[in-house]
Amino acid sequence: MNYLYRLLLITLLVIPQLVTAQTTIQLFNRENLDGWYAYEPESGKHTNASELFSVEDNIIRLFGDKAGYLMSEQSFHNFKLTVEFRWNTDTTFFRKRDSKNSGVMYLVPPGIPNTLWPRGIQFQIKEGATGDFILLQDVTLKINGKRTEPDKSVIAKRFVDAEKTIGEWNTLVVTYFNTKIKQELNGELVNEGTEPSVSAGCILLMYEGFPIDFRKVEIKEL
Repeated sequence: MNYLYRLLLITLLVIPQLVTAQTTIQLFNRENLDGWYAYEPESGKHTNASELFSVEDNIIRLFGDKAGYLMSEQSFHNFKLTVEFRWNTDTTFFRKRDSKNSGVMYLVPPGIPNTLWPRGIQFQIKEGATGDFILLQDVTLKINGKRTEPDKSVIAKRFVDAEKTIGEWNTLVVTYFNTKIKQELNGELVNEGTEPSVSAGCILLMYEGFPIDFRKVEIKEL
């Protein structure tokens, strides 16, 4: 009887861990840009994302003279997205502009036309404004029970400032579950909303002209 009890206890402890392992996806494999495509307006979509951006030292490096993005090939609904990023202040990396501005987009509907910037929700990464919601291309969201107005670009400001010193690694987390969205930065809740007008979509890493690095892009399906 004791043996059966111990076996049941071990099973109950192990199964949840196996389920978690099966539902966590490393969108960045730390070796190359497999699973992503790249886009910039002049040359269009690049199925081979390394034609625009690169991986060095297990880090995604976004830099150069063309604003653009990396888009995941997979689409997700109900997830916890974790991304680690930092501003790349190495002056040997070409930059299009000096303004530190970027972002991580999510719930970008698959199959929509590529453009700067497509329909979806952006976790703003910007010096002095990291954590803002940016609702793009008529996407709306309820914030404090009130729905935002559709427009090309709508900003909903963060609750608190939680970005680290320029050059240090930051961790952002987006949780979308049962129509509720929470944005966290370095362990602080910085924004939240409900009932977005988009319910599933791809993940997008933005390059707006100032070099930025990403070393972890992980998503857990909920």
